[in-house]
Amino acid sequence: MVFVLQGRGRLMMATAKPQLVFVHGIGGLRNAQAEQQQWLRALATGVRAAGRAELVSALTQGWLAEPRFADYSDLFTPRGGQGGAPSGELDPSDEQVLSGLLEAMMDELTEQYPPDTDTRDARVIEQARHQLDAVSSGSHAQGVGGFGRRLVGVTTTLLQLPGLRQGTQWLNGQAFAMHLSQVARYLNRHGDKAALGAAVRSRVLEGLDPARPLIVVSHSLGTIVAYEALHEYEGSVALWVTLGSPLALGGVVLQRLVPRPPSCPEGVGVWHNFWDRNDVVVGRPRLAEWIAPSSQGVRAQTAPVKSRGVWTHTATKYLEHAEVARPIVEALVP
Repeated sequence: MVFVLQGRGRLMMATAKPQLVFVHGIGGLRNAQAEQQQWLRALATGVRAAGRAELVSALTQGWLAEPRFADYSDLFTPRGGQGGAPSGELDPSDEQVLSGLLEAMMDELTEQYPPDTDTRDARVIEQARHQLDAVSSGSHAQGVGGFGRRLVGVTTTLLQLPGLRQGTQWLNGQAFAMHLSQVARYLNRHGDKAALGAAVRSRVLEGLDPARPLIVVSHSLGTIVAYEALHEYEGSVALWVTLGSPLALGGVVLQRLVPRPPSCPEGVGVWHNFWDRNDVVVGRPRLAEWIAPSSQGVRAQTAPVKSRGVWTHTATKYLEHAEVARPIVEALVP
């Protein structure tokens, strides 16, 4: 790939622009244009921190790459729906995945706030764990919808934690539970529900040109979507970056991935996985150990980052790190 330096340090391409695709995670309806700019600005912050400030304008103005925010949020939350409520109902298998996600989150939270510290946060986590244990042990006697309602009780308790209450988009436990349940709904392969996952992946893959370089940056649920979409993609992927990924969450996610056994998509040339030490959603370094390399020997290169603040599971916080931005910009300007 050749770039020509013109006036005021502007980089202009002499060959086809690479494609830069952002794949979001759980949440409500997205404004794709606005969020694309937010991700680009966060990435620009990371690029500056990586010592490549001369590339910031080229990145944010679209000279360096053709960016696209792959928005599939309306497939979970119909536009014009009441209060942004997610569409669709959870079946028992969805509820079990949601329960497993909550259990994994509480395992991470317990590491941060051990019970023996006897802090308010530790007591909240213990209360939520007791609630979840009670829900799980009584799952066969809940009645229709009872299991899900009691899981909302768990998420409502967790929202007493300042980090979740102040730093996230969830106004109440029901919204928190329903957004987390998007992971379960995406992974549901039963009957008509499998169509949702296929539709989500098509949003990621639509419009891509296999003849052009591709860089994919995915976050949270988006890393699961990208994993499966890139297994379907016929072109090569110069770089795949996963942020705050739950891919390695054992029986909750890992064993539900397609194809199985889990392996790096064949078209991926380099895979960087970043996890924040305080991110309660990720599977930590196990991802590199539990997902096999591709036939070319490519596997996840996993590294931790440390964000400021109490809620670290946002794509923009990850992108602001120099260590995250550096491989992305290097892939765009080899």
